[in-house]
Amino acid sequence: MAITHAAPIDARTDRARPVRTGPDRTRGERDRGIDLVRACCIVGVVVLHAMMVGVTVTSAGPVFENASDGTAWIAPLSWILQVMPLFFVIGGFAGLLAYRRHRSHGAPASAFVAARLHRLLLPAVVTISCVGAALTMLTVAGVPADLVAMAGFRFGQPLWFLGVFLLCQALLPALAAAHERAPLRSIASLAIAAVLVDVLRAATGVDALGFINLVLVWTALQQLGFFLADGSIGALSRRVRALAGVGAVVVLVVTWWTGVYSSDLIANINPPTAALLLVGVAHTALLSLLRDRLTRLSRRPRVAAVTAFVTTRAMTIYLWHMPVLLAMAGASALFALTTGIALPAPDSLGWWLGRPLWLALALTLTALVATVFARVEAVPSPVATGARRRLAIAVLLGLGAIVALLVVGTSVLTAALAVVLILAALVLSAEAGADRRGQCRAPALVDLGCVR
Repeated sequence: MAITHAAPIDARTDRARPVRTGPDRTRGERDRGIDLVRACCIVGVVVLHAMMVGVTVTSAGPVFENASDGTAWIAPLSWILQVMPLFFVIGGFAGLLAYRRHRSHGAPASAFVAARLHRLLLPAVVTISCVGAALTMLTVAGVPADLVAMAGFRFGQPLWFLGVFLLCQALLPALAAAHERAPLRSIASLAIAAVLVDVLRAATGVDALGFINLVLVWTALQQLGFFLADGSIGALSRRVRALAGVGAVVVLVVTWWTGVYSSDLIANINPPTAALLLVGVAHTALLSLLRDRLTRLSRRPRVAAVTAFVTTRAMTIYLWHMPVLLAMAGASALFALTTGIALPAPDSLGWWLGRPLWLALALTLTALVATVFARVEAVPSPVATGARRRLAIAVLLGLGAIVALLVVGTSVLTAALAVVLILAALVLSAEAGADRRGQCRAPALVDLGCVR
């Protein structure tokens, strides 16, 4: 057993005190149980998005739609596959440990942020470039402009995660400092602010106010991961953790029963609401209770092989699964047009009977594409710039590229603009004139904190 950098909270001081936990994270030992959960989250996202893809062919041509709109099954399914709160908790867990490893080797916070920016944006610029080229070819081939625009819109939707995760990781050193000074106060401030945003949004009827929670909700969940990383949650009795998890679920049920939040947890993500904080608490409590079992399960050879495949390609899978799904939808429409065979309407019996094959094909093709493009994710980081202003501009350029794709929509023009902005961000985040010695090789969502 080893002593971690920080630990449970002393209620009298609101500060951390030492505790003995599992593997020694200061030596960079992997937490295979956490890796397994991360892999399950990524697969869950692919499955959820694959379920939402609906394509039919009418006399007016192909129709692409969200197959979950107006259905009864999306709400209960969302209680299983709404894994984003847990993903940010795990991001906080891994991020804090990685940042402390950076710090213990004397590396500045700027090196940590630059490494995160590189590992998130380099795979993204490749994907966006390929999608931009594909949209160009579709346009030249004479595909109707509305279908091209729809494909670009659907591709861009999941990119909100990339932007928010980049922002959370860029803020992580400051949030880690707040956690070390006053952990309970820092997370409580974020959570209370998120609830107040929801109250203000409901009182004014201005839904746009909810987008403030893009920062508050997700950083609060990342902050919850800090408690998991420093052993504070594990030090609580199993009964307390179980009560916290059950209590969060009960409050969540009451909120949708009374109409405060939607019973569809996917609907609570755009813009995010404080309901996701309750989901995060429930997930974290369950994870802490099952952690030993998950660790044992993760050591099984087949489970370990699948986990390693997914986690070493995590960002690539996330970025490429939507282009794969769009290609599958387009191929289905083309098949129907050329053969005259009608595609089953979304939510029909025939549609449901075809879902297992559709999901299996989506996962298989995504894995194949990820195998090809994962080498980009493993490209070593250049030496980070020591100039904080340059790094701040780099982060803003990266965020600007993602926001442009989300707000304006992904088109040939916006894809080209995003590529230029991201390339500029990558150049600014690297030390001018530095060679490539001392680089580190941790993949984006696996071990994002390597030390040079």
